[in-house]
Amino acid sequence: MNEIRLIIADDHELFRNGLKELLKKYDDVHVVTCVADGVAFFEALDNEKNIDIVLLDIGMPHMDGFEVLNKIKALNASIKPIIISMHDDGNYIAKCAKSGAYGYLLKNTDQEELIKVIRIVSQGKKYFSPSISEKMINFMSVQSVSKDILSNKETEVLGLISEGLTTKEIAAKLFVSSRTIETHRANILKKLEVKNTAELIKKATQMNLI
Repeated sequence: MNEIRLIIADDHELFRNGLKELLKKYDDVHVVTCVADGVAFFEALDNEKNIDIVLLDIGMPHMDGFEVLNKIKALNASIKPIIISMHDDGNYIAKCAKSGAYGYLLKNTDQEELIKVIRIVSQGKKYFSPSISEKMINFMSVQSVSKDILSNKETEVLGLISEGLTTKEIAAKLFVSSRTIETHRANILKKLEVKNTAELIKKATQMNLI
């Protein structure tokens, strides 16, 4: 029986320690280490070889789960990520799947489902339970606005707004006037049918635009 070597990446110490203890009962699984954020995860990868799976939380400090997924994808690493999160929103699930997740589990998942997914993914197969797949499909099918509704420049401005840059900072970064950025911002608000930046960020996230 091949040993499945995995890392647990979650910023809640009680949860990751509990998960580690739970997995000890399975002879084919070895938890190599536990880390609290994405930065520590990649530091662990430098020291540990032949890691098969990372059980990955989304909401972590320093480098969150989405950033970890994208970096693993960019590095073309062989490690297979399984998201384990409290978020059951279809947008999160779809975004993770698109970014290379091999599976998506909720934190209230029972241990039989957990070990089942770990074993399936260790064989290089992706697995999303019927309920998780349904949420993802529902999200993708009811998106009311296509990404194409925003121009390339508006999409770029939206990204910078989501990073917290001011109009003046965005203008300097894109080498245009503040008035031009204000025009783009007004157009984005109108197209997405929102009134302010907070609503804009929330809806843009729901629509997977950022």
